[in-house]
Amino acid sequence: METEREADLLEEEPPQENGVIQSTQGLYSSTSPPASDDEPFSTYFEEKVPIPEDVTQMFSFRKLWAFTGPGFLMSIAYLDPGNIESDLQSGAKAGFKLLWVLLGATIIGLLLQRLAARLGVVTGMHLAEVCNRQYPTVPRIILWLMVELAIIGSDMQEVIGCAIAFNLLSMGRIPLWGGVLITIIDTFVFLFLDKYGLRKLEAFFGFLITIMAVSFGYEYVMVRPDQGELLKGMFLPYCENCDSAQMEQAVGIVGAVIMPHNIYLHSALVKSRQIDRGNKKEVKEANKYYFIESTIALFISFLINVFVVAVFAEAFYDKTNIEVNAKCNASGSPHTDLFPLDNSTLQVDIFKGGVVLGCFFGPAALYIWAIGILAAGQSSTMTGTYSGQFVMEGFLNLRWSRFARVLLTRSIAIFPTLLVAIFQDVQHLTGMNDFLNVLQSMQLPFALIPILTFTSLTSIMDDFANGLVWKIGGGVVILVVCAINMYFVVVYVTSLNSVALYVLVALLCIAYLSFVCYLAWQCLIALGVSCLDVSCLGNRVSNNCHAVFIEEQPAYDT
Repeated sequence: METEREADLLEEEPPQENGVIQSTQGLYSSTSPPASDDEPFSTYFEEKVPIPEDVTQMFSFRKLWAFTGPGFLMSIAYLDPGNIESDLQSGAKAGFKLLWVLLGATIIGLLLQRLAARLGVVTGMHLAEVCNRQYPTVPRIILWLMVELAIIGSDMQEVIGCAIAFNLLSMGRIPLWGGVLITIIDTFVFLFLDKYGLRKLEAFFGFLITIMAVSFGYEYVMVRPDQGELLKGMFLPYCENCDSAQMEQAVGIVGAVIMPHNIYLHSALVKSRQIDRGNKKEVKEANKYYFIESTIALFISFLINVFVVAVFAEAFYDKTNIEVNAKCNASGSPHTDLFPLDNSTLQVDIFKGGVVLGCFFGPAALYIWAIGILAAGQSSTMTGTYSGQFVMEGFLNLRWSRFARVLLTRSIAIFPTLLVAIFQDVQHLTGMNDFLNVLQSMQLPFALIPILTFTSLTSIMDDFANGLVWKIGGGVVILVVCAINMYFVVVYVTSLNSVALYVLVALLCIAYLSFVCYLAWQCLIALGVSCLDVSCLGNRVSNNCHAVFIEEQPAYDT
């Protein structure tokens, strides 16, 4: 019966144009996952974790354990070297004052990850696959290129973080360019671990998160931050006596926390569990447990980020270069040249952060810091690789091997980073990190707008489509996040003081904003603003434009 029903649906499917199923009522169509026999080549799903039967309980820890894994892999993006650098700069520049921004950004991130997980659970396809089926060819290719840029930028940050960690652990014996080359090994580490099965791989990621928690937790215990100031900064949304530099840092926190490729990643990772999508109860249950698991995972990542902010807020807020120089001289540090003999406020990054920890709290603090950074870089490297594989498979339907995909992205990331590491110094390497944060910020609309669009369509999500509150709230959140990040981009560009760059950026912005407006137009149609659907303009008199998607009968068994 199920096969006959699928055949009937296929016969009734409307014609396609430019890869998009068209109808007289709008641009979007229902999206059915491929049959199990036709499941496309995949990076992550050679095995699927079975979910235990437990019909007698409203909540089951056994089921929660079975669903545990994807959320923790997703949370790695909240702990990558770019985030850690943003945390330490927040503490050193603003003390505890911006912890509430970190809390708010993490909550917003959780809500966006919830949408990503629901899309994967309900449709059986991840966001890149849905984009491939719903957007026309040209927008789909542009969207793919933008997401690939975000993934390459993230991979470069991870390479930088690992190179700095190797340099700190070796007391400078491994040069930065040597650390960059060592990260090539990540390719083979990833391929090696992938052979051992899904749950073991997830356990390894859990181990790396544990290393970060212990490393940065050790720094937190050693420094002993003022708990009252910490709680005040976390729950009082106010920044007393903050100047433009601190406000820019607040914007940078949001840009560092919410990562565009992570939305694509999470929507794919949830496909790794055995869920009968023909059973509405199982789908609802999966959504519940995935949300609980994501909440736990992001809470742990939030605590780790708080550890870093609090350490630098307590120990290095309002410190001057001359104070740090004197302390490093007294401790015998070989890096005193990093801190000029002046009274300007201390400026820190991942590298300087480890050095000043070593100067003030001993060599153990420096080594443990470097271990935490290395764990952050290694773990986010592998999740970035997964993101790239899912995006390439989804948008282009390419069947690249794991080795080829990892080798390509890692080569693209290593080449420019290696050039900077060879011909420049650590200051330029961390300066590249700032540029990459700007790049990530610019790519955010290309994940946030599509995820809100498709999770709001009943033709795709059926009974699990966003309600009015989620549509309005999601739209406002995405608008605010994108506005904040665009402000961050503008601040960064204006700091470059180059007329030629201004002209180039202006031209790029015109093309960029045009494409964002296109995606926003499609999103508004999905949210119910049917007057924007040009295919309905001729039918307004007959009131045939009340919907912009195909309404179908529920696809669930009754």
